Amino acid sequence: MNEVAVLGAGMHPWGKWGRSFIEYGTAAAGAALADAGISRRDVRSVVGAGSVRCGYPGHVAGAAFARALGWQGARVTSVYAACASGAQAVDTARAQILAGIAEVVLVVGAESAPKGFFAPAGGDRPDDPDWLRFRLLGATNPAYFALYARRRMALHGDTTDDFARVKAKNAAAGALNPHARYRTPVSAGQVAASPVVADPLRLLDVCATSDGGAALVLSSMDYARRHGAGDPVRIRAVSTVTPVYPTTEPGLPDIATDSAVAVGPPALGFRESIARAAYEEAALGPEDLSLAEVYDLSTALELQWYEDLGLCPPGEGAGLLRAGATALGGRIPVNASGGLASFGEAVPAQAIAQVCELTWQLRGTAGARQVSGARAGMTANQGLFGHGSAVVAVR
Repeated sequence: MNEVAVLGAGMHPWGKWGRSFIEYGTAAAGAALADAGISRRDVRSVVGAGSVRCGYPGHVAGAAFARALGWQGARVTSVYAACASGAQAVDTARAQILAGIAEVVLVVGAESAPKGFFAPAGGDRPDDPDWLRFRLLGATNPAYFALYARRRMALHGDTTDDFARVKAKNAAAGALNPHARYRTPVSAGQVAASPVVADPLRLLDVCATSDGGAALVLSSMDYARRHGAGDPVRIRAVSTVTPVYPTTEPGLPDIATDSAVAVGPPALGFRESIARAAYEEAALGPEDLSLAEVYDLSTALELQWYEDLGLCPPGEGAGLLRAGATALGGRIPVNASGGLASFGEAVPAQAIAQVCELTWQLRGTAGARQVSGARAGMTANQGLFGHGSAVVAVR
């Protein structure tokens, strides 16, 4: 009852093109509409995932993309949830379809990213924890990624070699993806030889910032059948849960955690709860997944997602990687697209791009990176301020 069809998926290749995010999103939308075999006039709602510049969210992304495609009277919605923006845009579109508000919804996300790491806009905002971590701690994103890597090394015995293996795995997959920005295989030795950014992480352990765009055409199942799509890829679940008090895990932008003296910690950590909610809604478990697309802002963070998605027990992510289980051809390929390691961050687009990859994999049209017999997949990422997201797609 909660399924919606993915009629079309499209992307603008990631890179540093120096043009407007509207151009990338419009190109991705055109590709998704062509893939769906429908006209923009058939779209009755446009949901845009926005990036925030100087407090003005992506030029009101939904309307920006609707205008660029040509006004057609469709309703528009703009969504911002940092790195989870794309998944929340998918969730908004799904809700509109299931509520009967629109039969066909176009979801678009695109970015023209700044060079270097993402930083907050200028001005004093002492009530903004993201601003505070830069101003008081100097904690850029790579600094946080390094702290998290050190935590895994201390708790689970992960090594810098393990982190390098993640990059090598994802670079091998990205080399097969025509939409990826970086399409050259990388060895673990090359990762180890790259400059230190924030010890123990090196340049090739951390994803870049990129330009790019991604789009999906979603519809009701009835519309898909009338349109001739008898067996489409279907979105079965979307999770957008928030943390539970007390939060005992370090996360951006909250480096400190709530006190657990008076109240015991929750049974599940935040990222685990993101996946659990998606599994429960989809009536699936980790054993049912054919592949996963996860948020590899750094190599160490990918290992954490293995555990949070239940692909292995806590502390055994590196062992799963070493066994080859998460590589193409392995038991549960993770980031068959190449991940952010191969794409870089185009913030509003990346969660949508993850669903594009699941769509192509479940259709069996992913080419040289195809996961054999793919029937179910999950995406996972996390935005600032407790924006969790996971999407389950099946066929």
